[in-house]
Amino acid sequence: MTAALTPDSYTDEAPSSARDKVASVQELARAAAYYRAQGQRVVLAHGVFDLVHMGHVRHLEAARAEGDILFVTVTPDQFVNKGPGRPVFPEHFRAEMLAALECVSGVAVNRWPSAEHTIELIRPDVYVKGQDYAEQSSDITGKISPERQAVETHGGRLVFTDDITFSSSSLINQHLNVFEPRVQSYLTKLRERDALGEVLSAIEGIQDLRVMLVGDAIIDEYQYTEPMGKSAKENIIASRFAGREVFAGGVVAAANHVASFCREVKILTCLGEQDSYESLIRESIKPNVDVEFFYRSGAPTTRKSRFVAPGHMRKLFEVYFFDDTPLEGALEQRFCDAIAAGAKDVDVVIVTDFGHGLMTPKAIAVTAELAPFLAVNAQSNSANLGYNLITKYPRADYICIDGPEARIAVHDRFS
Repeated sequence: MTAALTPDSYTDEAPSSARDKVASVQELARAAAYYRAQGQRVVLAHGVFDLVHMGHVRHLEAARAEGDILFVTVTPDQFVNKGPGRPVFPEHFRAEMLAALECVSGVAVNRWPSAEHTIELIRPDVYVKGQDYAEQSSDITGKISPERQAVETHGGRLVFTDDITFSSSSLINQHLNVFEPRVQSYLTKLRERDALGEVLSAIEGIQDLRVMLVGDAIIDEYQYTEPMGKSAKENIIASRFAGREVFAGGVVAAANHVASFCREVKILTCLGEQDSYESLIRESIKPNVDVEFFYRSGAPTTRKSRFVAPGHMRKLFEVYFFDDTPLEGALEQRFCDAIAAGAKDVDVVIVTDFGHGLMTPKAIAVTAELAPFLAVNAQSNSANLGYNLITKYPRADYICIDGPEARIAVHDRFS
């Protein structure tokens, strides 16, 4: 029986469940040091493992044969770049599925985009990848070279397994209904006519476009809290603080995406003078993004704080810090003047309207009148449900809304 890992303890007894073998990267590192001190060779495998199949099983069995202890780390959800709807299984499910394999001694969710830092912590004697990574020219991730260097720096070696291979992405696309039927049919037709060239050509064709994004700046905050139990004196659940992450979202996140495709991007948005988070936003934007801020006195920059249970990444509840009353007076006029001036110098205007008071009727009218090409996302959320509809816009060349938002806008639940 392969030695089983439980956090901060090492035992040769069979685990009571696969969850007992799921730990943090730091716990795997301590376990690796423990096993090396026992004279055992530690093997590390790393990947997405979204859909565990026979190719994965053979790969991990071959990896286990390279040493005495096999640890596996999985790519976290936020860094899985496999397309829409991926990963199909969230990180904690993927980790538990791998931990259920007898050949696997312990599993952790990686916390970084690639495995180099994990390799430096665990210092495996052997780092194992599949045969499809053996040719460096075929490695579309570009990560094998730095991973090899990280392994060899600590005296380890890189090994490629050679057995049957399958693509999780191909299996998922072929057998799992990731998309609704009409979207799946559309993608199938694209594949049948080998439309990759068209897609790449379209992407290359927009690189010289000048784009202005107008919309709400939002600070996305994640408070990681571990529920402990019911309070002794109140009818509430008490939780322990376990960490915090803050990201620049809303129009800033959208602009950074656009900046990956277009060379020249500008943002028009409004911050609160209280808790503005301006430094965070400026640090977050890409070099080819220019930003013009307007400031609302007596209000914070909109911040949405989600309280999350870190073990299962489940949101417990959410708190908004914001003032969503519409802009007015001189501030509204300055904002509209900036839209009018900016629209003259760009090819496309993208509006990210989250319904938090920035896009007033006057701002919408100016944008609709002057934008050479207008794309609009008018989003419904818990703060504006039923009030922030796409029908606010008298004109748009492209709209981006989901099904429920479309149904609310046309007052039709069923057709």
